[in-house]
Amino acid sequence: MAQPLVKKDDDRDDEAEYSPFLGLEKGSVLQEARVFNDPQLDARRCSQVITKLLYLLNQGETFTKVEATEVFFAVTKLFQSKDMGLRRMVYLMIKEISPSADEVIIVTSSLMKDMNSKIDMYRANAIRVLCRITDGTLLSQIERYLKQAIVDKNPVVASAALVSGIHLLQTNPEIVKRWSNEVQEAVQSRAALVQFHALGLLHQIRQNDRLAVSKLVTSLTRGTVRSPLAQCLLIRYTSQVIHESGNTQSGERPFYDYLESCLRHKSDMVIFEAARAITELNGVTSRELTPAITVLQLFLSSTKPVLRFAAVRTLNKVAMTHPMAVTNCNIDMESLISDQNRSIATLAITTLLKTGNESSVDRLMKQITNFMSDIADEFKIVVVEAIRSLCLKFPLKYRSLMNFLSNILREEGGFDYKKAIVDSIVILIRDIPDAKEAGLLHLCEFIEDCEFTYLSTQILHFLGIEGPKTSDPSKYIRYIYNRVHLENAIVRASAVSTLAKFGAAVDVLKPRIFVLLRRCLFDSDDEVRDRATLYLDTLGGDGSVVETDKDVKDFLFGPFDIPLVNLETSLKNYEPSEEGFDINSVPKEVKSQPLAEKKAPGKKPTGLGAPPSTADAYERMLSTISECANFGKLFKSSAPVELTEAETEYAVNVIKHIFDRHVVFQYNCTNTIPEQLLEHVIVTVDASDADEFSEVFSKPLRSLPYDSPGQTFVAFEKPEGVPTVGKFSNILKFIVKEVDPTTGEAEDDGVEDEYQLEDLEIVAADYVLKVGVSNFRNAWESLGPDFERVDEYGLGPRESLAEAVNTVINLLGLEPCEGTEEVPPNSRSHTCLLSGVFIGNAKVLVRLSFGLDGPKDVAMKLSVRSEDETVSDAIHEIVASG
Repeated sequence: MAQPLVKKDDDRDDEAEYSPFLGLEKGSVLQEARVFNDPQLDARRCSQVITKLLYLLNQGETFTKVEATEVFFAVTKLFQSKDMGLRRMVYLMIKEISPSADEVIIVTSSLMKDMNSKIDMYRANAIRVLCRITDGTLLSQIERYLKQAIVDKNPVVASAALVSGIHLLQTNPEIVKRWSNEVQEAVQSRAALVQFHALGLLHQIRQNDRLAVSKLVTSLTRGTVRSPLAQCLLIRYTSQVIHESGNTQSGERPFYDYLESCLRHKSDMVIFEAARAITELNGVTSRELTPAITVLQLFLSSTKPVLRFAAVRTLNKVAMTHPMAVTNCNIDMESLISDQNRSIATLAITTLLKTGNESSVDRLMKQITNFMSDIADEFKIVVVEAIRSLCLKFPLKYRSLMNFLSNILREEGGFDYKKAIVDSIVILIRDIPDAKEAGLLHLCEFIEDCEFTYLSTQILHFLGIEGPKTSDPSKYIRYIYNRVHLENAIVRASAVSTLAKFGAAVDVLKPRIFVLLRRCLFDSDDEVRDRATLYLDTLGGDGSVVETDKDVKDFLFGPFDIPLVNLETSLKNYEPSEEGFDINSVPKEVKSQPLAEKKAPGKKPTGLGAPPSTADAYERMLSTISECANFGKLFKSSAPVELTEAETEYAVNVIKHIFDRHVVFQYNCTNTIPEQLLEHVIVTVDASDADEFSEVFSKPLRSLPYDSPGQTFVAFEKPEGVPTVGKFSNILKFIVKEVDPTTGEAEDDGVEDEYQLEDLEIVAADYVLKVGVSNFRNAWESLGPDFERVDEYGLGPRESLAEAVNTVINLLGLEPCEGTEEVPPNSRSHTCLLSGVFIGNAKVLVRLSFGLDGPKDVAMKLSVRSEDETVSDAIHEIVASG
């Protein structure tokens, strides 16, 4: 029965029913293909059958060798038809079937005949098919025809030959490279498409010869290219030449004048391509950026959505490196916030958030509030991340930004969107101390109506860590205990653990917490009941107001230092007996290296997914080594430093643990050879280039099986509280035992061996802990001028002011404040603010004033304030000696 006609626009879900290929089966189509053998060919019907065959092939349907051969031979019979439309379908079918070498010969003569036909459409298509199905032998026979086709007066034929040459270059480059003269002539063609294809092929022929590409660009930038498409290609090749030349001096950059001239082209695509190329130049200056930004600003008000999108996306990228250059476009971008295209609006918002100043934050927030309800979750996440960055850049504006985040947190949204908001609030709480209490209350209000179990449990865990540290911890108890009555078992169990943490950390609250935990003993879920029982017993069930033992606090707040894999294995191997299971018997040698994971430079774990403090984990690990017991409190642990190259037989990295009078090197070793077992593994350290260090102990690793990381330690004593530096040579020594791959047993006898590692350095930055401040001016004033030290230094010639700033920041190892590590482009002076804690727990603040003294020489004024005058002097000594 025929289906009633329905307009497509009325019901989008029914679009599939309009496909003429719905329910198409390969068998029935192959039966229909017999029509190719009819004496009187019906061109229309034959075209329909070929269309069905092509549809099946493009949908991933595979033909057997026999089926493909039968279809191929049947299709070749259609060459006798003079119908032009059917002939084009035949060409397509032969290309898609890709006949084998012994079958190609059947159609070669027909195709070569068409290639010399007087009908241009036949010639062009025959060239494309021949070049697709022929091998190098036949190609050399038709090379003369292809060369003639490249310079043919008909642009369709010439383009077909050029595109075929681009494809053939992958398989027969020697033949195609002989066509350079003809291709060069085609570049001068008046036909736009021919010029475009010719330029693409000519560049591919010469792409491995940098000098030839440079000459090509030089000759064509003089104005011989008329095709807009070819002009876009030429701009890209010009950018490549500029990049490879490596010259970033504004007055001497090659071809910049050509790129700038393209900004005045009559074609929008050429103008945009030139503007984008200028913005992506290495070391681009404000003077060079200005004309490109001006053109992109005009595109922002274009009536064409594609131009608005292209412009705002490019400006968004520029704002990451040159925010000041984009500020002139802010008014135009604010009008795009209400653009019908939500992608354009989102890019406009995120760009404004990157380029906005402190005074514009409140105005932006009002505009974004109306905008958020109209966009999809993936766009909302981008906006939330941009707001987070803005808040960290302007910490004094945390109230308005935090209120905005809390408002959108109450709105409808998916899990990823809600998690992005919660993660942003958590990061703001961690990095801006003043935002802690307001942020925690916003999170408490969110879990009152949170539909995502994961987020509820993570927020409760975070509350348990940060809540007790606030001025009034009791105000959070109500929110937490509500979860015990109103949520599922997983959230209830998490709430019980959080209550226990409040009881352990805040002694005054302990009696009230005990009452609540006792009520949890009657919960319907055994996990909730077990946790309540455990915490009541651990905290002391009488509910008296007494100080919680350190062991209990470690149990509740400390990281779990036993690998879960090891614990699981030990529990499985445990045989019930009179002696209970002893958790101290579980090996602590980790199977993986969570403490030594490599993190991307400049990135740290964010949001609720961040692991507990690695400093605490390191301190707990070192406390298990008896020799470190009298070293005092751990000041700092460095990031892992690789001492071997990737893919070597032994992988070793080292973590530097800094104490007041000692330094402990933790060498993380991995054996990557399955047939070997290493025993008595130790790193011998030569401190001859570190005179002020003396070795106090070394702790070898008893055994190092294949792919099972282990640690060995070496400790040195140094002068107390002094940033002593030095260089250490390292040699890995061990006994190698062969392992039988069948049994896994190691031989009894081993051979002593050693492996040279990279040198290791202790630098001044190892004695400084990065600690940020939310308001640098207040912190600076609070320290006072008593221990302020000021001096001026000449840093010599530098590539740029930004390079000088980064060098000093890395030398001192302090935390940049208020986004001052970013140097505006083309600046001749800059002020950078740094903060941190020096060894001995002395707070230190640094104000760096940079200025260009001459063309490239950089001068610096260094002002240091600290709680200890020796620390201020030490910072100056680091710079003077660095």
